[in-house]
Amino acid sequence: MKHFIILTFSLIVLSCTSKEENTTDETIRAADISFLPLIESEGTIFYHNDQPQDVVTTLKNSGCNYIRIRLWQNPSDEHSSLNEVKALANRVRQKGMKVWISVHYSDTWADPANQTKPVDWQGLIFDELKMALFNYTSLVMTEINPDIIQIGNETNDGMLWPDGRLSTHENQYLQLVNQVTQAIRSHSTKTKIMLHFAGITGSDYYFNKMKSTDYDFIGLSYYPIWHGKSLNDLNNTISQLGTTYSKKVLIAETSYPFTLDYNDLTNNIVGQVNQLISAYSASPNGQKDFLLALKNSIKQNENAIGYCYWEPEWVAFRGLTSSNGSPWENQALWDFENNGLPALEFFNK
Repeated sequence: MKHFIILTFSLIVLSCTSKEENTTDETIRAADISFLPLIESEGTIFYHNDQPQDVVTTLKNSGCNYIRIRLWQNPSDEHSSLNEVKALANRVRQKGMKVWISVHYSDTWADPANQTKPVDWQGLIFDELKMALFNYTSLVMTEINPDIIQIGNETNDGMLWPDGRLSTHENQYLQLVNQVTQAIRSHSTKTKIMLHFAGITGSDYYFNKMKSTDYDFIGLSYYPIWHGKSLNDLNNTISQLGTTYSKKVLIAETSYPFTLDYNDLTNNIVGQVNQLISAYSASPNGQKDFLLALKNSIKQNENAIGYCYWEPEWVAFRGLTSSNGSPWENQALWDFENNGLPALEFFNK
């Protein structure tokens, strides 16, 4: 009987172990904390349960498994430079997390309305631009070797304008993207490549243009203030894109406020009730409930692979009287005393 019990117990343990080993969590639970080096450089202290705690540690302990970092080519100061981004990437990896680099291919913000070429590239003819793009991407791969690399940021109308503007120079934009993918693949077969579109309206048009491109993930920005207040519409778009183009879809940027109040004199981007989804108030619980609803929608959609919260650490780091502070402190995941908010549960797998 003793031997029978031991044998039975062993089989149960082996069965459970086998199931655990065969079950891998591939969901990307990310946060973009590109402002963190700047914020920390000005002496800001973050807290978790009223105790000082490093932001990266708090995110890791909350279940975050990827950190997204913005990269500018030659910024006006060191922030978002290759050196700063590499240092933050190394710090993230030391915590056991993976690195996602958002390469803007610009010296400053790139988005649907702004895709300015780096100053160093503005005098190049197109063939020279392609070579510069290949070499720069190769440098990023050599220096950082990210787990995910994003070709441009919110490239609804291409990048590196005017040469790579999709609406006027479609073939040139495709050539530029192909230069980047070739540079990435020549350095790594493991790095995942993402293309990034802001919003859901028009996304099918864009990704149809990109159907011959070598990439892995479809990335979408989703902010209710700009991209609609229906999670059902978002979910349907994810399903349509994933099925049509046989790609996994990421919510590459999202956020929601925990208050409509402010903690500095910088005007906040979200500050009115009509900018909210009516089912989710601007409160700590409302913020958490919105994010959990978004997360649940993603988990149930076989075409989705994850999500990223944009700048959860962008608190009012320059003080209440600053007019050069944060327009985002009411959408951070730390409150006005820099204490972690309940919405950090968003990252728990």
